[in-house]
Amino acid sequence: MSGFSMAPVPAVTKLIEAPAAGPAPQRSLLGSALRLRRTQVGIVLLIPLLVIVIAGPSLAPHNPDAFIGPAYAPPSAHALLGTDNLGRDVLSRVLAGGRNTLIVSLLATLLGVAVGTALGLAAALFGGAGGSIAMRLLDVIIAFPQLVLVLLFVSLLGSHDWLTICVVALVWAPQVARVMRGAALSVVEQDFVRYSRSLGTSRLQVLWREVLPNVTGPLSVEFGIRLTYSIALIAGLGFLGFGPPPPTPDWGTMISENQGALAIQPWAVLGPVIGIALATLATNLIAEGFAQANAQGGGYAAAS
Repeated sequence: MSGFSMAPVPAVTKLIEAPAAGPAPQRSLLGSALRLRRTQVGIVLLIPLLVIVIAGPSLAPHNPDAFIGPAYAPPSAHALLGTDNLGRDVLSRVLAGGRNTLIVSLLATLLGVAVGTALGLAAALFGGAGGSIAMRLLDVIIAFPQLVLVLLFVSLLGSHDWLTICVVALVWAPQVARVMRGAALSVVEQDFVRYSRSLGTSRLQVLWREVLPNVTGPLSVEFGIRLTYSIALIAGLGFLGFGPPPPTPDWGTMISENQGALAIQPWAVLGPVIGIALATLATNLIAEGFAQANAQGGGYAAAS
């Protein structure tokens, strides 16, 4: 027994002394996106737009519909951006008109992304012939040019905010559904989804608890992209004469009304143009930030 060594095996010693390895910390998609410069710039540009939406009409120095001077008067102490084609204060109309454009764009995007996400996730989970048929029907809507489809409904049924929201959402929903279906197809085949379904969990609960939290990356990116397109599309409707009825201030309508005097009083056009440009640039930068963060993270778990 004297020659028997009780010294521990080195490999066992290292295993005992080594600290337990925990899971690698995951950074949330939002946190990763906020660390990117483009997202930060987009948020800085978005802040004045939020001020316009929340307090724009209250900050207007004049009644947006009041006639305060001659038509196309240059900027002055009385009207910082001059007057428009009817002698109304341009600054007041820019501040008041942004609320309608931005809120309608946001609501249309929310509705379109919500409907498209539901359709895409359902098509991925249910699969089979039903899912394929549903996607082919959505392809028919995608085949129509976006602006033409929106103009068709608006010209037939009239210009109303609720109609614009529904029609723009109808345009975006099929495109969002295709993206979300592709993102969800890889999730529904995972073991945790199959285990949840084997327990008798309803498909609606599986979609809500298991699939949706695991496609938040593509969903965030898609929302930002569609919001950017919605702002441009709704402003374009106003420019073509399908915006809110006069004298309601609207950025697209203001550009259309004052484009003939661009050389005389450019602020009547540049004011709303700058507002639209800032809105689209801000949302685009934020969407790109989320896209880059999602690509770098390789997907984010539901708990992150």
